Amino acid sequence: MTTYTITIDEKTEVGKAFRKMLDKFRKEPTAIEIREEMDSNENEMYNPEFVKKILERVEASNNLEERKNWKTINPDDIWGSIL
Repeated sequence: MTTYTITIDEKTEVGKAFRKMLDKFRKEPTAIEIREEMDSNENEMYNPEFVKKILERVEASNNLEERKNWKTINPDDIWGSIL
């Protein structure tokens, strides 16, 4: 028995056609068994690096020593606040 792992880009024409072919094989019983497994990264809603940066920023916001260097920006006058 041979096992293949195939990654399909369903945004392309060839990817769409290949996916249709796989669906056809799955619907009609043959000597081919196709099992669809999700990539472990697909289960994650956010990029882990992004989440790490956000969590570090939250930690920094709780640190009063680091917050004293922050600049407050008025949302009604952003340019006036940063100049």
